[in-house]
Amino acid sequence: MFLDVLRRRNPAFLDAVVVLHQEGRIPANAYALDLDTVRGNARVLREEADRHGLELFAMTKQVGRAPGFADALQEGGIASGVAVDMADARALRDGGLRVAHLGHLVQVPQAEAAAAAALEPDNWTVFSHDKAAEAAAASQREQALLARIYAPGDVFYEGHEGGFDAGAIVDVAERIDALEGARFAGITTFPALLFHADAKEVRPTPNLATLERAAARLHDAGVAEVRINAPGTTSSTVFGLLGEHGATQVEPGHGLTGTTPLHAVRDLAELPAACYVTEVSHIHDGRAFAFGGGLYVDPVFPDYRLRALVAERPGETRLLDATIPPPAAIDYYGQLDLAGGPAPRTGATVVFGFRIQAFVTRAYVVGVTGAAGGEPDVAGIWTGDGREAEWPS
Repeated sequence: MFLDVLRRRNPAFLDAVVVLHQEGRIPANAYALDLDTVRGNARVLREEADRHGLELFAMTKQVGRAPGFADALQEGGIASGVAVDMADARALRDGGLRVAHLGHLVQVPQAEAAAAAALEPDNWTVFSHDKAAEAAAASQREQALLARIYAPGDVFYEGHEGGFDAGAIVDVAERIDALEGARFAGITTFPALLFHADAKEVRPTPNLATLERAAARLHDAGVAEVRINAPGTTSSTVFGLLGEHGATQVEPGHGLTGTTPLHAVRDLAELPAACYVTEVSHIHDGRAFAFGGGLYVDPVFPDYRLRALVAERPGETRLLDATIPPPAAIDYYGQLDLAGGPAPRTGATVVFGFRIQAFVTRAYVVGVTGAAGGEPDVAGIWTGDGREAEWPS
């Protein structure tokens, strides 16, 4: 889905990854990031967030928490991040980003509460009074807590459910404020926005209206300041919409690499900055098999025709139809349909463009610089959890 966008809006990056792979500088099974473009996208998001008076936290798990990515964000004006879990929080700290939000989407495990508190997160989300009490007990200061809320009709991805009854938010706030070591700071949900494939647009979910109603109840009860955290399908183009609905905090993830669903169907301010690079392993029964390991396609679109760019050498590319294993299978290989054409040589570069989620794969993450100027270089190679990779060993 994003390969066409990359070819049209950032072809120099595709040329760069082919050159670097053919030179033996990018491993097979790697997510390549155009760090110069990431820096530019961060500036776009920073400026638009400031224009709407929104706090801006970066999500980095989709690019494997890569340190080079964190550096590019800071150079682009984003100094804070949101942690999906404790591993993410530690990676933010190690990458020099402030831990601005912790506990959402994944709650902090009981035994890690003290470690979480030591990171001094600006915001810590809890789904229950039990978790609020754990956070308060672990804190060495007055920890700001966000309450994850829900109401009938709200939508969740399967396995993401949980939170406080939004109708009881005033009582929730009072009970949290009564905890020694914590204070009620605001409310959150996920997702606040969703992409609608048929309409090709991003629309508010019922959850966003739930946040608005809960905020109104809190204000009516005399709560002067309410942080309203509204993540989901976030790019600079939706900041105005979120601000109109009362949001105070936004958390772009794929917006930083130009790979939100809306980027696939509309040219937005952020440019595409990520692709998946691998190589041909062998030929069998009219198909070329390419190494996998990172063939996880974030399922935000209905099934679509999957294609890959194949390069024998720099400047010589062709598009082939591709298939990847279903989610229930291990993605040892992807397959390219040769359609009766010549078989690519072993080691030929293969490039896919899709929404990546590096932290749930075994792919490498590679930072690329200098692509636009025609002098590409590799800024670093990391594992999917942000550590420097031993490649080649």
